Amino acid sequence: MGVSKAEVLEGYIGEGYQLTTVEKALGLARSNSIWPLPFATSCCGIEFMATMASTYDLARFGMERLSFSPRQADLLMVMGTIAKKMGPVLKQVYTQMAEPKWVIAVGACASSGGIFDTYSVLQGIDKVIPVDVYVPGCPPRPEQIIDGVMKIQELVQNETFRRRHSPEYQHLLEKYQIG
Repeated sequence: MGVSKAEVLEGYIGEGYQLTTVEKALGLARSNSIWPLPFATSCCGIEFMATMASTYDLARFGMERLSFSPRQADLLMVMGTIAKKMGPVLKQVYTQMAEPKWVIAVGACASSGGIFDTYSVLQGIDKVIPVDVYVPGCPPRPEQIIDGVMKIQELVQNETFRRRHSPEYQHLLEKYQIG
């Protein structure tokens, strides 16, 4: 990923040892072992399949194991058109995920409803669940999906353990009526 050791684990470095905080060491470990849950519909799901294939190989980023159970996933990847009827299902999947959890909206349809400005299409999944990273495109290229995953890894690595217990985070969950 082009990250130097001194940048990742800053602290005291000597010959044969390195001191850092537990929070930074665990952040590095968590960022390279994310288990995604793909919630894929439409053409964005096909692009995600290409991203997982050998040409782009998302496994290089520690995402080898896809989890199709919300209780075992860290990252919810919503890709494609989401109908309004799917909104409650998406929210249920999100609430079943254990903390800490992150969400990535892949493609124009998941981010904003895309070209489908109709009564039946949810105009962005952020109407139902909080989103951490948006990946633009219709459909986005595998390189864009990988860039979004790398942004998630950056968030995971730099997130403090106390953030999920902060009043700001609790207020965000209350805003989405998740509690």
